[in-house]
Amino acid sequence: MKKLIDFDGLFDEKLAEYIQQNPERYTEKGWENVIPKLYQKFGDIYVAKAGATPKEYYATMTDEELVETLGRHFDENVPVSDFLCREIEKRGCTDALVALLSRPEEEILTLAVNLAGSSEKAFPAYFTLLTSDVSADIKEAVCEQLKGNADAARERALALYAEGKEQEMMLEILSRCKQRDDEIFTLLLNAFRTGDEVPMHASYLAAYGDERALPVLLEYIDRDDINFLEFREVKYAIEALGGEYTKPRDFTADPYYQEILEQSRLPVDPDKKTDA
Repeated sequence: MKKLIDFDGLFDEKLAEYIQQNPERYTEKGWENVIPKLYQKFGDIYVAKAGATPKEYYATMTDEELVETLGRHFDENVPVSDFLCREIEKRGCTDALVALLSRPEEEILTLAVNLAGSSEKAFPAYFTLLTSDVSADIKEAVCEQLKGNADAARERALALYAEGKEQEMMLEILSRCKQRDDEIFTLLLNAFRTGDEVPMHASYLAAYGDERALPVLLEYIDRDDINFLEFREVKYAIEALGGEYTKPRDFTADPYYQEILEQSRLPVDPDKKTDA
């Protein structure tokens, strides 16, 4: 097993020397722009401590060694370099990454989810995370990956919805399925009809893209008791499905409308003269 090397720490040392030698070469903004380019160049520079360039150092590892090295970085509190992450990402390494998806640390879980991506091989571990005691941020990251390959996640998402587990997330995942079927459409439509989160459920119908939802959406948007947030999202869903709603509506007294209007107002420049 290769030793852990803090390539980012070595880069920072080299960068500090370079800045000290060239203090006037760039402005502060200029340094912000050039540092990422220098970091990329560093990936192809021979590092004696590693006996290779940073990119070569990781390129010679197996998939399992790469992922084990990633885990050791967290265990031994050594910064994870972008070169390691990019090598894992380039290869896929999903089989090896699945082992990290059972780790308790949120930081490594987040990174493992991002690196595993929407690979179907990671889905069993992803659904375990969604139904376990992890943070909302982790669940959101997992949900995004499942949405990226929603048709492959369909059966498990339907099963968990039926079991009453994380139903909103299951609906969100199912709404991204490209293959249309009546079961998913019915679930999404019923959630819109009966749920409290009208804007969210309207967005699911818009994402699913089944124009059969138009009559229900058009009926709802014409209600007198609809608020501005609901109106805006339902109108978007109608338009996304190829429909149109042109009836004038007055929301000036709606608290949601007032709040959005207030937030959208530009701050007044105290130095700018007015006609008053």
